[in-house]
Amino acid sequence: MSAFAQPQGSRSAPPSPAPPSPASPCPAPPCPAPAAAPSRLRLFAVLAGLYLAQAIPSYLIAAALPPIMREAGVSRAQIGYLSLLFLPLVLKFLWAPVVDRIRPFARAHRAGWVVTTQIGVIACLLALVPLGPTQVGGLLAVGFLASLLISTQDIATDGYAVKHLRPEDRAIGNAIQGGSVAFGVVIGGTLGLVLYHHVGWAGMLLTLAAFSLLPLAAALAMREHDPAPGPSTPRPSIRAFLRRPEVHSILWVALTYRVSEGLVKAMEGPYLVDAGVPLDRIGYLSGLSATTAGLAGSVIAALLVRRVGTAATLGLLGLLRTLCFALFTAHALGAVVGLWPLFGAAGFQTLIRYMEIVALYSLFMAVASSAQPGTDFTILACAQLIVYLVGSFVSGKLADLFGYGALFGLATLLSGAATVATVRLLRRAGRDAARETAG
Repeated sequence: MSAFAQPQGSRSAPPSPAPPSPASPCPAPPCPAPAAAPSRLRLFAVLAGLYLAQAIPSYLIAAALPPIMREAGVSRAQIGYLSLLFLPLVLKFLWAPVVDRIRPFARAHRAGWVVTTQIGVIACLLALVPLGPTQVGGLLAVGFLASLLISTQDIATDGYAVKHLRPEDRAIGNAIQGGSVAFGVVIGGTLGLVLYHHVGWAGMLLTLAAFSLLPLAAALAMREHDPAPGPSTPRPSIRAFLRRPEVHSILWVALTYRVSEGLVKAMEGPYLVDAGVPLDRIGYLSGLSATTAGLAGSVIAALLVRRVGTAATLGLLGLLRTLCFALFTAHALGAVVGLWPLFGAAGFQTLIRYMEIVALYSLFMAVASSAQPGTDFTILACAQLIVYLVGSFVSGKLADLFGYGALFGLATLLSGAATVATVRLLRRAGRDAARETAG
């Protein structure tokens, strides 16, 4: 049987949508009922491989390239321009309806998108080999193409997850995503830095291209049951998403909650370099944070979302994030000295970031429509990336003009304000959903 063929045999009907819970502020009718899906363990394994496929090249760009370029003498302002490579991840909502609608192959809707885009990403990694870390123009050109492919693949993967995860498994599915991203940090970020330190630019890229071949097995294991769209099938669109009033509060959460993070994350690697930390130690730090704090954080966040709800989870994480940024500020201003507090702040920020991913994405899945899951989820994911990208883009310039202390201090203030606004929005959305359900 073809890897994309639908398995034979009957499937049990999916459960009815659950009533609203603290983790799901939308009323029951708009929340998507899961499609006929593969077994839970198989689905979890496939999602792990799919998200790993995106994480390896993404964290090569986000975690490995900035310190490599800084050591090679590239200015902080030019390093900040790497944020442009994430522009497709912000704008992918524009072509998300196309991915929801078009099938690259007859029996492989989202799997077809994953296979073709992953092959293209591997080709981009190989195209970087002749370039060096100081050729900023070439890195931006090839990296931008890779980002277009990664973002398209992300639409297909998220649509597959929303379509097949049961409501009670959404937090688990997003914890799996967080774990996959953690391993992507280890491979694309940590291993990339260590390889560059020991075997150079070309050896690093060839090794990561080889690792990127492995997740293709997950795409071949995808099982899809989407019926072919007919003449009367509604076309996925951004307008259909915006017509649903229950998503407006969640959209505001997406646009405000992570407003401070890009300012700190984009300059974390360069700040460690300027503080005198060797590249290989930075690599080991990011890898240790990903494999411990990242994996543990994903599991803890899944439990928190299920037990206390999204609003309380995001409120707690926002408070901890604000304290973490305050420690960065104190270190940059000289109020805290030594490298160990800095290592602790960097690791703690990793823990918080992975927990946020689980909480936010579970919230986004809860309000995504089953008619256009990739489109709805992508719009919300892009919204939270917009503010992250803006912060990342201006972070290098702000650090050059005012210094690291002022940059991290601004991030601390924005983090506190965004946390308060998010908790209020989600509580109001929960009350509105409860009233609608009662009515």
